[in-house]
Amino acid sequence: MAIKFQYNKTSLQQLEKQLKVRQRTLPIIKNKESALRMEVKRCKTEASEYEARLEKSIQAYEAMFALWNEFDPSLLKVGEVHLNVKKIAGVRVPQLDEVEFEVRPYSLFNAPKWYADGIQLLKELALTAIEREFMVAKLNLLEHARKKTTQKVNLFEKVQIPGYQDALRKIKRFMEDEENLSKSSQKIMKSHQEKRKEAEV
Repeated sequence: MAIKFQYNKTSLQQLEKQLKVRQRTLPIIKNKESALRMEVKRCKTEASEYEARLEKSIQAYEAMFALWNEFDPSLLKVGEVHLNVKKIAGVRVPQLDEVEFEVRPYSLFNAPKWYADGIQLLKELALTAIEREFMVAKLNLLEHARKKTTQKVNLFEKVQIPGYQDALRKIKRFMEDEENLSKSSQKIMKSHQEKRKEAEV
């Protein structure tokens, strides 16, 4: 990215201001990136824990597979899922507060004894699956934000700050050269005037 500038004091001041802004902002962005990196790592660990729990619940479900043919699946359904929004390093992510289940009434005398355990098992299975989905969604949002922040850090560190420093160096050299040329020409003019005065005398 080429930085546009002119060889004058106004441009020099504007570039110095832009460079200071970026140099002040860079540590803040780096802190945000490291916080997001830590959070992404933690979310990945939690997501794999939910995955293991879900696998374990499915295995428990499959252990009673023959009994599930008798089970009425309309007895249980997910009612409301209560959400919250939490900010992590400036990124808004969904947070699961509570999951409400609706259990349709059934006859305790006519239904098999294991129905209560079956309903509880299905609740746990559904809850774990929902928690895992939320963790994956949170992970995706945080991962995206981390990538964007890393890009910004790289842009500031590797492109913009060196670009502004280079532009400032060029302007300063140009202004110094101009000043030296001006002084040299003044000296030459002064020596010419002195020679003329000597010649006149």
